[in-house]
Amino acid sequence: MFKEKIKITFLGTGTSQGVPMLLSKEEVNFSKDKKDKRLRSSILLSWNKINILVDCGPDFRYQMLRAEVQSLEAILFSHEHSDHIAGLDEIRPYCYKQGPLDIYAKPRVMEALKKRYDYIFATKNRYPGAAQVKQHLIEGKSFILEKKEIIPINVKHGDLDIFGYRVDDIAYLTDVKTIISEEKEKLKELDVLVISALRIDSHPTHMNLEEALELITELKPKRAYLTHISHRLGFHKKVSKKLPKNVFLAYDGLEVI
Repeated sequence: MFKEKIKITFLGTGTSQGVPMLLSKEEVNFSKDKKDKRLRSSILLSWNKINILVDCGPDFRYQMLRAEVQSLEAILFSHEHSDHIAGLDEIRPYCYKQGPLDIYAKPRVMEALKKRYDYIFATKNRYPGAAQVKQHLIEGKSFILEKKEIIPINVKHGDLDIFGYRVDDIAYLTDVKTIISEEKEKLKELDVLVISALRIDSHPTHMNLEEALELITELKPKRAYLTHISHRLGFHKKVSKKLPKNVFLAYDGLEVI
């Protein structure tokens, strides 16, 4: 049976503070290379005129304008940190056009969204211009979204349990520090693995470059793309030259099929 190919659009590939980072004097922040300019991490998965967003950070509005995204069917949330949820208010134009937007998150993450955006989730005395959402709680079991099976991948972001996602032969894992063997079994025979690689030095809650490359070697995807990158990883051009032949630094605007 023919399987509709999924296009990945990297809307943002930066860490929580983006690149360039405010007040930092490190050289990468002054790079003239567009590939060193990184908005907060988010991807768009597209097939058959369907667009699914993974995470909705503070740069959401500009990212969607830049990618000319005319419709949005759902948002999958990895976790509740600001760089992954701070753009939710900006979904309003899509709601005006399409009606309530489907959002998928762990119960803990959904509660964080309700606390931050109480006016979106209000059932009484709603502000008439507020965004509208349909809540879908996910706890680890796979589910069907627009005729595709979505497989949540449990990973650790430091001590925090968060979700990555697999759709067909593509997996997206951001803010990862560790992953247990049982979850690695869900990541076999991938065409594309997208994995975070924060910087060169070790970090308590994120994989660094060495750790990300070790996981890629273990999982053996056909191709891997590194994301959630800080200015401390280095210049895009220089780092790219040192990577294995099937591993690439993602950059804002990159499209992969």
